[in-house]
Parts: sequence; C-alpha cells; structure tokens
Amino acid sequence: MSLLPTLPLCFLCFLCFLCFSSQTAQQQQQQTRLLSFNVSQSPWLPTQNRILVSANSTFAAGFRLSPTSPNRYFFAIWYLNISIDTIVWSVSQNSPFNHTTSLQISPQSGLLSLNTSGANLWPQFASASPPNSSQLVLSGIGELSFGNWSSFKFPTDTTLPLQPIIGTTLSSINNKYSFKGSNNLVFNSSSVYWRIDNKIVRLESDGSLVKDDGTSFIPQDVAAETRPLRRFNLGDDGNLRIYSFYHDLNRWVVVWAAIQEPCTIHGTCGPNYICVSGSNSNSTQCVCPPGFRVANITDNSLTRTCELKLKIPSIVTDSKYLQFDYVNYSGGSNQTDRQSPNLSTCQSECSSNRRCLGFGFKFDGKRYCVHQIDRLLNGYWSPGTETAMFIKVSNLETDQSNFTGLTSKLETTCPVRIKLGNPPSDSNDTTRNVAIICALFVVELVSGATAFYALLKKYIKYRDMAQSVGVELVQAGGPKRFGYDELKAATKDFSDVVGHGGFGVVYKGTLPDGRVVAVKRLKSFGFGAGNKGGNEAQFWAEVTIIARMHHLNLVRMWGFCADKSQRLLVYEYIPNGSLDKFLFPSKTPPHDPTTITTTPPPLVLDLKMRYRISLGVARAIAYLHEECLEWVLHCDIKPENILLENDLCPKVSDFGLAKLAKKEDMVSMSRMRGTRGYMAPEWVRMEPITAKADVYSYGMVLLEMVSGVRSMEFKSGEGVGSEEWYFPRWVYEKVYEERRVEEIVDRRMFDGIGEEEMGMVDRMVKTAMWCLQDRAEMRPSMGRVAKMLEGSVEIADPGKPTIFYLGSE
Repeated sequence: MSLLPTLPLCFLCFLCFLCFSSQTAQQQQQQTRLLSFNVSQSPWLPTQNRILVSANSTFAAGFRLSPTSPNRYFFAIWYLNISIDTIVWSVSQNSPFNHTTSLQISPQSGLLSLNTSGANLWPQFASASPPNSSQLVLSGIGELSFGNWSSFKFPTDTTLPLQPIIGTTLSSINNKYSFKGSNNLVFNSSSVYWRIDNKIVRLESDGSLVKDDGTSFIPQDVAAETRPLRRFNLGDDGNLRIYSFYHDLNRWVVVWAAIQEPCTIHGTCGPNYICVSGSNSNSTQCVCPPGFRVANITDNSLTRTCELKLKIPSIVTDSKYLQFDYVNYSGGSNQTDRQSPNLSTCQSECSSNRRCLGFGFKFDGKRYCVHQIDRLLNGYWSPGTETAMFIKVSNLETDQSNFTGLTSKLETTCPVRIKLGNPPSDSNDTTRNVAIICALFVVELVSGATAFYALLKKYIKYRDMAQSVGVELVQAGGPKRFGYDELKAATKDFSDVVGHGGFGVVYKGTLPDGRVVAVKRLKSFGFGAGNKGGNEAQFWAEVTIIARMHHLNLVRMWGFCADKSQRLLVYEYIPNGSLDKFLFPSKTPPHDPTTITTTPPPLVLDLKMRYRISLGVARAIAYLHEECLEWVLHCDIKPENILLENDLCPKVSDFGLAKLAKKEDMVSMSRMRGTRGYMAPEWVRMEPITAKADVYSYGMVLLEMVSGVRSMEFKSGEGVGSEEWYFPRWVYEKVYEERRVEEIVDRRMFDGIGEEEMGMVDRMVKTAMWCLQDRAEMRPSMGRVAKMLEGSVEIADPGKPTIFYLGSE
C-alpha cells in the first residue's frame, strides 16, 4: 500500500529526465555564439559551427558553405535576424577553400591569419601590437575589427551606414564591375560608364549618400519612420543601389539607383548587339540588328554571338549604310569626335577607312560625328541619345532598319514630261485667220485678267495692313510676328505633320536661329475678307492673352502669323510627344524568350512618374481657371493634349483656343467642344458650361493614368447594360465596395508598387471620383483638386459616379 503513491512521482521524474536530455542534445546541435574571438579560442575551423555575433545581435560573422561548390567554405559577415540571407562582406567567396582551412591568432606575433595550403587569405594580413592584446570583434554597425585592422577598410561589394567610402573600392561578386575613386563605375577595370564630379563620402543611416562637397543623393524613403536596415551595394549587373529592408514587407526595396537606364551599363550585351530596355526598369533585351544574324550555339560555347550576314567588301562602292535612330555604340578603338560639317562628309570619311564599321551622327547642327573603329560595343537604344547610328553593310544586304524615329527626308518633286504632237501636214487661210483672231482674243483676255489681279492684290495688301496695324503696336517682350513664307520655309512647305488637334494641324519646323518649333495651322474661324471684324479683333486679343500665360506646365507660345486669311501659332516643340503613347501602347503578341526581337518595346511610366504628371497637369489647369487675368476654359482635356518633355515634365497644350470660336457654339448640341469619353454631362444637357466641365475631363484622365486603360475602350463583361461597363462606376465598385484596388492598377507597373505607391493610388482614385460627380456643383475646383493630390487637404469618401441619363435628378 505504501508503494502505490510513489509510482506517479517516479514516472514524473523519468519524464523530466527525458525532456532535459532532449533539450541538452538540441543545444549541442545549435551554433555556438561568440561575442569575441581571441588566442585562447584559436584555431577556428569551418566545421566547429561557431558564429561571431554583434552585441546588438544585428550582424553575425563566420564560416559559410559555398552555394556553388559542395563541401567548400568562405568567411563572411551577414545580417542575423532577417529571413532573407544577405551577405555584406566576405573572404574568398569566389574561390572557396576546404574544411582544413582555419582562422587563428598567433600568440607570438599577434597575427590574425586564414591559413590554407601555407597561404594567408585574410585581407592585408591583420596584426595587433603588442601580441595577445587584441581580439576579433564584430560591432553593432557591422564592422569586423582586430587591433587597428577593420573590415570597413577592405569592402567587397557592399558598404553599410557610417562606413567610409572614400579611399576604398567596391567590386561586384562576378568581378566584372567596380566602383573606383568613389565617383567612377568601371567595366573590366578600364571602361568607365558612369561618373560624377564629386566623390561619395559615406552612406548615412537615413539612406542619404553624402558627397565631399556637402550635397547628398536623397533616396525616396529618406523620411521613413520605421528606420529600416540599409546597405549600399554594387550588383552583378553593374548598377549602384541603396537597399532598405522593411520587416513588414519582409524584403529589400531599392530606394535609389545610380543608373536609370540599365542598357547604358557596359557589358550588358555582347559585340554588335543593341540593348533595349524591357517593361520594367531592370529588365533588358539584347537585339541582333538587321543586317546581322545570331550565330549557332556550338558545344564549346554557351553564348550566342551576333555577326554580319554578308562580309563587307573592300571596295567602297560595294557597301552601304543602315540607319538606326536613337541607337548609340561605344567601345571602338577610336572614339574621337571628328566634327564633320554634314552627314555626307561624316559618311565619306568612314567609307574611306576599311576599319570603320559605322558612325554616329546628330541632326542638331553641332557637327557631331563619331566613327566606330574595329568593333561595335555597348550598343543601346534610347530616345535620350538623340543620335542616329549608321552601320556599314554589304550593298547586297536586303534587310531594312526598323529602328526609326528621326525625321526622314521627303521626296517632294516629281518629273513632268510633256510631248506635243506633230502639226498637221496641210493648212489653209481660213484656219490661219481663225488662229490669229483667237490668239488676239486670248491676249486681250489675259491682259485684262492681269490688270484686275494687280488691282485686287494691291487692295488686299492695304486691307491686310489696316487689319494688322494694331498688332505692330504690341508692347516689347510680346509674341513675335512671323511671315507666312517664313513659316512655310521653316516647316518645309508644311510637310512634317506631328499632330492633329481640335483646332488645326500641327507641323514640326526649324527656325533660322536653329530653334525647333511646333507650328499650329488654325482651321478657319471666319478670318479674312468675309469677316465683319468680330473674329479678327478677337484673334488679336486671344493671341495677346495666350502669350502672357507663363506656367511650368503650359506649352509656351513664341509667336504667331496673320498673313491674309492664314492664322498660325508658333509654340515650343515638345520632343516626347503626347501622354497617350505611354498610357495606351499598341497591343503586341507575348514575347518568346527564345526569339531575339528587333522591335523596341514601349517605355512604361511608373506610378510615381504618373503621379507627378497628374499633379503638374492639375496645377496648370488651376492656373488657367483661377490665376490668369483672363478666365480660360480648356474644353478638351485628354491625354493627347498633354505633352511630355525630355525629363517627362507635363505640358498642357491647346489651351485658350476654344475662345477663338463663337461663344454660342460652346453650348450648342451641334457644335459641342471636346472629345467623346471626356465630355462633362452638361454638354449634352444643354446646361451652362463652366470650369467644372474641365474638372470632369481631368477626372477621367486621372483614372486612365492609374489603370492604363482608355475609358471608351473598357468593358467589364459581354451582354450587359451600359451602366455595368461605365468605367468610373466599375472603378468605384472595385475600390470602395469590393476593396480590390489592385485590379484597377496598370499591370505593366504593378510589380514595382509598394505601400507608399498604393497610398498614391488611393489619393488619385478618390480625387478622380470627386471630379466625376454627375452634378457640376458637387465637383471641386481645380485648385482644390491640386491640393487633394498634394495631400495638403483631407479627402472625404466620394459618392458613386453615375451616367448622366441614369443619375437621380
């Protein structure tokens, strides 16, 4: 009886013993963490499963298995408590060693060595003085130190916040790229492809890169409240980047990059290839250009080469050139600018040199001509090059270049050959007399017509002088008046059409002083002899008003022409064209990765660039509505009327031209102003037109910028009523009822959207919903719209937009 109570107690003790034994065995299998490594712990073998940990447990150092070589090791420093394995410093990562290598401290000399086969692999052979006085320690900022030796003095491909950059060199893991002198990115130790004037000193903890002149490169998350982990890294693709690690996203995010176009990095593609940027900022394609072919892959080569289809003959007349617009090569044995006076001279100089494979030329009058000698390297396509590349090929080559974009010479003349028949073999007096009488009649008729034409021409001349005398008195600094013949010559007889607007056709031209301009030839608004004077006086008033408008986001008018019945406006030329080309690219079949294409893909605007463009357009329209001395209603806001500069700064065009038409036309059903899909409901309801009509059009453009879908081409399903595929209503249901914001975002930029970008999407969609309210009085002014986008005012939840004929009255 007395033994029974003791049985449960013995069983409990046995279970405790088993748990303790299991925990002990598990602890023995865990890594041994050291706060320092000294002589008493030497040597340190790769198989001992030790790691050196910083006091704040942020970093760890020790031996690691090579991912590419089995049973081989290298020594490294890495982030300890994040899920993504990130190495920031290493020894022998490219040439790992075996398990017999050891890290040891000599008790006699105080030397720290990484011994393998009798050689010391440790960088610059770390030593301490006096012996036994130092130990290997890892600090909380990632610095590994031993006496006066520091890993910060010998970085690999990464530097950390507060680590000095001047005096060190970063090298990519594949040893192809290096960051030298704290201001140069170099390929293969000699080819510089990125340079800045001032050297980079260090990376601050807030992510800014401080330069030696006191200025800084500022990352996009410099004001982040979470204080993410940061690192400055040279990648194997040759680009310098600042990374921030966000624990809530559990990933590293690129917040700054030195090079925005990866194709400009040397070595991205092989000889003769043309590098073309992909759909996102980091992807590239290597295109073998027309006239060349991709060589077959042999057993001894894993790379494909691009070579000429036909060998270039030695005789100059047996070769020709293919033109590749916006393409540039570099890396030839001679890159000297030859300063040729024209294209023909630059071409003939290249043709006379058998080593010249092609030449680059700019059509800007600055005599830029560069010959490519012996080889074509580092080729890339980008509108920012402003260069046309001419590549020498055989005269028998049938391929045609599809890299086009610059202005081509137009053939404007055609030969006319007139052949008269033979005169009759016989004639009589009657025929002769009739011919004489007819000739005299024709002479009298021509003389009378000539006299009448001279009188009429003089009358028109004095009438035009009387009509335009008021413009000659325009104050100094106003718009310049051009002659019709002057603009006709500048536009090559109006041959280069670059756009069609609601008020006329736009042509590209070049003034005698070299400036490139856009000339808008206005449609007839009643100007000329038949006009009673109203529209003529209104034209002069409107030209003066438009010329006074100066805003960063409005296209600048430089002058006008008022010759006879011709009315032309001269604007600054915007090279990148209109916004619709970037939002609604032509549909192309999916890309086959095994096929090398020769068609440059469209550029994709990221969300931050779209947000900047939308804010600039809002400020420009607010300026027209609220800040001008004269109230200006645009009446036709759409992506085609938003132009983009080289830096993608938006410029609103066609503003103010609606005032050239009669005012009653602006509210007439038969003469509505605007474009279908962007017009406010009041145009159809015959209600008074106010500035809120422009607000509605802007709201539709704002939704198209977020989604990348044109509103008039959208349908959510087949066989449903029009109210089901009304684009603003569909967006409202996705965002505010189904809470599926990601379905309205343009898929081409969805992969690069983080939390900050989703905040921008929410602000843009809310603002657009308020702009698209059915009743004009419910919409905000454009000044408030700009503040809503800036985030300076709070945005209340909007009401659900409705089609005008379905909305409640």
